[in-house]
Amino acid sequence: MSHRRKSLLTTGKRKSSKARVVITEGKGRIRINNTPIHLHQPQLAREKILEPVWLAGDAAGKVDIKVRVHGGGYMSQAEAARMGIAQGLVRWSRSKRLRNTYIEYDRTMLAGDARRKESKKFGGPGARARKQKSYR
Repeated sequence: MSHRRKSLLTTGKRKSSKARVVITEGKGRIRINNTPIHLHQPQLAREKILEPVWLAGDAAGKVDIKVRVHGGGYMSQAEAARMGIAQGLVRWSRSKRLRNTYIEYDRTMLAGDARRKESKKFGGPGARARKQKSYR
């Protein structure tokens, strides 16, 4: 008879980055794209990813977190992973107090940032820039 480990899947998105987060029962290990969190570079992105874990306290010490993230830049990926981890920890613990802590600290941990790149229009190289013209 095999026993199945309880697991939870959440996602986080920021700009063009997408992070899939799997939370399972464990000893507090965190892996980003199959590398341990303490080896993740740059340090600023690592600290951004660890914010929800620090705020959760001992609730995060009882779970293993695996994050698969792709697209965008390293900071965008870090914020996507951070959102996925925060949402997963709230769903795992079913704690209103933890949810309120995250919202009080930074609402984008749970809600996300809806801003996206404005689409390019005709008559110029970008969304707003236009071809310049000279009359004289």
